[in-house]
Amino acid sequence: MSVTADLRSWAADIARVQLAELPRRWRHTQGVARQAERASAVVDDGDLLVAAAWLHDVGYAPHLAHTGFHPVDGAVFLTELGAPERLCALVAHHSCACVEGRNRDIAIPWTDERTSLRDALWWADMTTTPTGTATDVRRRIKEVLRRYGPDHVVTRSVSEASEELIAAGDRTEKLLTDRTQVK
Repeated sequence: MSVTADLRSWAADIARVQLAELPRRWRHTQGVARQAERASAVVDDGDLLVAAAWLHDVGYAPHLAHTGFHPVDGAVFLTELGAPERLCALVAHHSCACVEGRNRDIAIPWTDERTSLRDALWWADMTTTPTGTATDVRRRIKEVLRRYGPDHVVTRSVSEASEELIAAGDRTEKLLTDRTQVK
């Protein structure tokens, strides 16, 4: 399978197939893609943002979980499919994955681009509940901490990354607000 000219559709199809066995994860992914659509006009490549949103959690598919760290497992899978390097890197680093990677002692061999597109992907993920409804970053962080409990690596990682997650969300919200005020 190769990446088609329509990156958004290709990514949605891949996510649909890979997450079919995980209905809750699929609902979350659909919600993240909706949020990414909202932010697609405020970044340098809206198609790439939406594609990354569709694919950000593909590494949760049971047959792709080689390290048990979904950002890396997803990025490896996408690399094997011939996806663009930038897309793989966005998936690998979504929602400040570098912190959890360090806490799990799993390297992320892609570079975090630290751009408004990256921020918008983090915002889209962190403003979508597990069931796909919209929320805000701070509520989402609280939800993750409650869901995983105090001793889980995800809880420790999200706690440590919370300032960066909130900052990325705030930067994206500002871009969205500025765009609305210009109209």
